[in-house]
Amino acid sequence: MAAIQISNIQKRYQSLQALGGVSLSIEEGEFFGLLGPNGAGKTTLISIIAGLNRADAGHVTVQGHDVVSDYRNARRNLGVVPQELVFDPFFTVRETLRMQSGYFGLRNNDKWIDEVMENLDLTNKADTNMRALSGGMKRRVLVAQALVHKPPVIVLDEPTAGVDVELRQTLWQFIARLNREGHTIVLTTHYLEEAQALCNRIAMLKLGKVVALDSTAALIKRISGSQLRVTLAASGNTTLPVTLRDKIISHETLADPRQFALRVTDYGQVEGILGELRMGGCVIEDMQLLQADLEDVFLQIMEGKQ
Repeated sequence: MAAIQISNIQKRYQSLQALGGVSLSIEEGEFFGLLGPNGAGKTTLISIIAGLNRADAGHVTVQGHDVVSDYRNARRNLGVVPQELVFDPFFTVRETLRMQSGYFGLRNNDKWIDEVMENLDLTNKADTNMRALSGGMKRRVLVAQALVHKPPVIVLDEPTAGVDVELRQTLWQFIARLNREGHTIVLTTHYLEEAQALCNRIAMLKLGKVVALDSTAALIKRISGSQLRVTLAASGNTTLPVTLRDKIISHETLADPRQFALRVTDYGQVEGILGELRMGGCVIEDMQLLQADLEDVFLQIMEGKQ
C-alpha cells in the first residue's frame, strides 16, 4: 500500500490549469521531494492531499484512505506543515500543541509534546505567547503542530523558507530521525541542496504536470550535467577548437574569456577533450572536473533541455 497515492489529479481556477492530470505513488518510508518553480502547482497539490482543496477530477489516498470519502482517517494519518505562518495569538506554545492534540482526540499527550519541543528547541518557549515569538520560532511551532499526533505521513511545504541556519539543521536532524523510524516524508523546497541531501526520490512539476520522476541519484546521473572547466593559457591558442564547440555549456557567462565549461557524460571523454585541445594548439592553465548536482538537473528540465 502506498503512503500517498495520487491518481490523475486535475484542478482548474477559471482559465488557469493549476494541475493537469498529476499521478504519483509515494511509498511508505520514502523521503520524497516535490520540486518546481513558483506556480508549478505544488501547493495546490498539497492542499488537495490535506483535504483543504477539492480536485476537479482524480482522487488521492493517504495510507489507503480517500481524502474525500474517508477524510477523517486520511487526516489522522497526515501531518502538514504549511508555507504560511498561521497561528492563534491568544495561546502559549504548549497550549497550542495541547489543543492540536485535542483535534485528534489525544489526551495526556504532554510526554510527546515535550519531546517534540525539545527536538525543535522550543522548550524554553513553552509558556511564551505565540504572538511574542519570532518568525523562525513560529515556524518551529507549525512543525510541532504537524507532529503532535505522530502521523505516519508528514508533508513539509517550504518548511525552512526564511529561517535561520540553526533551525534548518535542527529540523532536518529531527525529520531525518522520524524518517529512519518509518515515517514517510514529502518535502517541497526551493533549497535544492536540501532536496539532494535528504530525498531518495524526486518529482518535478512544471505548469501543473509531472515532467520528471526518478530517484535523486538516477536523475543526476541521467542529466549530462558533469562539466570540465578549462582555462586556456595565453601562451597558446585561447580559442576553443571547432571540434569541441558542441560541448560548450557556458562561456560568455564566465568571468575569464579564456575559460570554457564543456559538458562530459562520462570520465572517459576527458582524455579525448584534452587530446583535441593539444591538437588545436591550446595550453591548459587550469582545469576542474565538476560533478552535476540537482540544480543542474532542475534548470535543464525547466528549460526543456531534457
